[in-house]
Amino acid sequence: MKSFRLSYIHIVLIHCIIALVIFAVPFLSKILALLILIIGFYLVFKTKNKNNEVLLVAAYLVGIEVFLRMTGGNLNNEYVKISVMFFMLLGMMYSNFSLNAFIYWFFLILLIPGILIVSTITDYDIDVKKALFFNLSGPVCLAICAIYMFKRKVLFSDLQNIVLSLGLPILTTTVYLFLYNPSVKDVVTGTASNFETSGGFGPNQVSTILGLGIFIFFTQLVLFSKTKKEIILNGFLLLFVSYRGIVTFSRGGIITGVVMIACLLVLLYFFSNAKGKSKFIPVFIMTALMGIGIWTYSSIQTSGLIDKRYANQDARGREKKSQLSGREEIIESEITYFLDNPITGIGVGMGKEIREKSLGVAVASHNEITRMLAEHGLFGILGLLILFITPFVLYIHNRQHLYFLSFFVFWLLTINHAAMRTAAPAFVYALTLLSVHIKIPEKAEDSID
Repeated sequence: MKSFRLSYIHIVLIHCIIALVIFAVPFLSKILALLILIIGFYLVFKTKNKNNEVLLVAAYLVGIEVFLRMTGGNLNNEYVKISVMFFMLLGMMYSNFSLNAFIYWFFLILLIPGILIVSTITDYDIDVKKALFFNLSGPVCLAICAIYMFKRKVLFSDLQNIVLSLGLPILTTTVYLFLYNPSVKDVVTGTASNFETSGGFGPNQVSTILGLGIFIFFTQLVLFSKTKKEIILNGFLLLFVSYRGIVTFSRGGIITGVVMIACLLVLLYFFSNAKGKSKFIPVFIMTALMGIGIWTYSSIQTSGLIDKRYANQDARGREKKSQLSGREEIIESEITYFLDNPITGIGVGMGKEIREKSLGVAVASHNEITRMLAEHGLFGILGLLILFITPFVLYIHNRQHLYFLSFFVFWLLTINHAAMRTAAPAFVYALTLLSVHIKIPEKAEDSID
């Protein structure tokens, strides 16, 4: 246990140093992106994916995606999604996949009509290839991840290793944000999403990944801190990530992280025995005190502007007209497109083009649900039904998956405010499909059903 504790502390320090080095020499971000791919491939090749190493590598890629983007390390916007799909397919070569995962192959087939429609449109001056990549990389990444993870057996301890692999690069991102902007007071002047506190990158995406980080380090604190040193370390990491997430002034990711924690606590409470439930009182108290403390500190550092942000007010305390930062118009337009084209939809990527022609502004959708409806029509509805229903069908016989509801909520809330710009919602959704066991299953050698 002692060696593990030291190892964990050292790994945390290494990820802090990575942020410092790349802040000093930004070009190294591109080297880091390539190194992760090369080392990950070597690890999987050497082990033949015996212990689902592809999940560790893919999780790390998902966790570091926003960091690579904000530091210029991405070779292109879809670099991480493509890399994740590559490792999932590599994992299938070594470890096969469940034949019952055909439902997600069918999901991929449902995307084809929308592709065919846009490929025949000539009225708009659009880059069809770019539109397809931008809008379909997320859903395709989700399907490939889901096919690999469908009913794949893992221990809960192994799942936590995957979650931690996802969380460590989020810590790197957080440290970089601090280096980029150590003084929040100096840059916060209003209640809009703040690019300065978000590392000069999109606050929505930064908030999304930090919200996920809040959940990850909460699980480390509550479930996997066995010593006082680990409790102190994980408690600090949780507070640090939470604070930097809050001061991005982007609400979606932080609210999502809080809801994920609430879902976990609910599942843990209801599936615990009487003795276990009695231990939840200090956990609830600690969680509440930490939440109050970090919010109070954030409010002081932002001169109360963060309170107004979450109350949907401007800097003067006036109520803002829009509850969703102007996204209502996009949602309304996509619902209209669906009602006008309920069977086939308007075609992949056409929502942005039509809005540019009708509204004069080319705005991409932030809501994956209404985008699927508008651009895929009836096929989009069928695809969404698959995504919504399948995880719950599996969960009926998968009650030891303590993170199931939290992961599903992350996917659902994220695609409603940040679509599938990053690989995170796709990968985390697929994690709901794993067959998780607290104890070693009877046939541990069988990786899938």
